[in-house]
Amino acid sequence: MSAHDLEGPDSLARLLGGRAGAIDATLPPLAFGVGWLVSGRSIGLGVLAALVTGAIVAGWRLRRGTRPRAVLIGLLGVCGAGLIAMYTGRAQDFFLLQILSNGASALAWLVSIAVRWPFLGLIAGAALGQKTRWRKDPALLRAYNRASVVWVFQYLIRLLVFVPLWWLGWVEALAVTRVALTWPLIAACLAISWWVLRRSLPPGHPGIRHPQID
Repeated sequence: MSAHDLEGPDSLARLLGGRAGAIDATLPPLAFGVGWLVSGRSIGLGVLAALVTGAIVAGWRLRRGTRPRAVLIGLLGVCGAGLIAMYTGRAQDFFLLQILSNGASALAWLVSIAVRWPFLGLIAGAALGQKTRWRKDPALLRAYNRASVVWVFQYLIRLLVFVPLWWLGWVEALAVTRVALTWPLIAACLAISWWVLRRSLPPGHPGIRHPQID
């Protein structure tokens, strides 16, 4: 069995955090949308529903051994989104932080590709304990660079969907698409980026776990 057989989109998903975190991240925004709708479009009750859901998710993550720092960042994100919506008085602004985050992420990934420090390589290298040794393998560096472009498109797709919905104030649609464009889009991105990564490596290369360093 080759090294390629030991790798794949599923293992790449584990390296990048897995599907559980992506699914959990959709629950507070969905709770906000439901709470806002059933309460007669009350932003305060929508935010309360999101915070309660976020706290439950945080407790569940901690119980399952997720790092406290990651849990805290997720909970702070929900709090920040709620504060923005309460401050502006516009329910769609609960999703503004997510929109800005996707824009910043797209830009950051583009820069990482341009300077040949692709984020996909940095994340996978750190998870595999390679640090930055993969950069000494020209074929692997090129493969990570190409595969990282797929992740840029992931963020751009979200922006193309979220921004018009936010501009129109369609809160229900924002809540639904927030779910639809999280794990399903990430799963597609993982599969495509893994395909690009493998196709970009020359025949005989042992794969991402074994950088070829002269």
